[in-house]
Amino acid sequence: MIRVRRSLDRGAVDMGWLKARHSFSFGDYYDPEHMGFGNLRVINEDRIEPAKGFGTHGHKDMEIVTYMIEGALEHKDSMGNGSVIRKGEVQRMSAGTGVMHSEFNHSGHERAHLLQIWILPERSGIAPEWEEKLFSKDDKHNRLRLIASRDAREGSLQIHQSLDLFATVLDQGEVLTYKMQHNHRGWIQVVTGRLDINGTSLEDGDGAAIERSGELQMSALSETEFLLFDMA
Repeated sequence: MIRVRRSLDRGAVDMGWLKARHSFSFGDYYDPEHMGFGNLRVINEDRIEPAKGFGTHGHKDMEIVTYMIEGALEHKDSMGNGSVIRKGEVQRMSAGTGVMHSEFNHSGHERAHLLQIWILPERSGIAPEWEEKLFSKDDKHNRLRLIASRDAREGSLQIHQSLDLFATVLDQGEVLTYKMQHNHRGWIQVVTGRLDINGTSLEDGDGAAIERSGELQMSALSETEFLLFDMA
């Protein structure tokens, strides 16, 4: 079964410096029908104006993944980490027992465009951690590239949950097949492009919850970038 979450149906935020779409309830946006999916709690698509961002704030007991689409995001945290992540780079922060951090658009003239993803951890009280890696377009070209997993296999980032996160950039006309285990759930989030999944069409910003689906056939109707979450 595939249940589509259309881009324009997501929660919308416009703060001037921030324009965001929320797939699930977040902040002042509340929708009891969309509180998360499995261990996936947040998918926010953020567009941040130049030199603007989120001042120092705290997180606890959450796995936070930032996927850069365009631009550059500057990160600083109470663990002593500081970096700038750019298109193709992915950052993972395990908030665990508690972390303070800030996130700002590093550029003074270009907008930053990103997905921020929150995943519930397998247990509370994990020691805070941070890491980031580059997954280039070539890494993801016409294949499902594992970018985050419980065991950090294949050079992926490690998250503290039984979840595999894949990213791909498919050329128009390319088809990928993926087998979902019968007791797993999936979520697909289209970053850009148009995608057909088992006869269901998705476009920019659309998401799809997948349950009891078995084999997925994913066909790019244009050059398409998307994420696939496989959740035990």
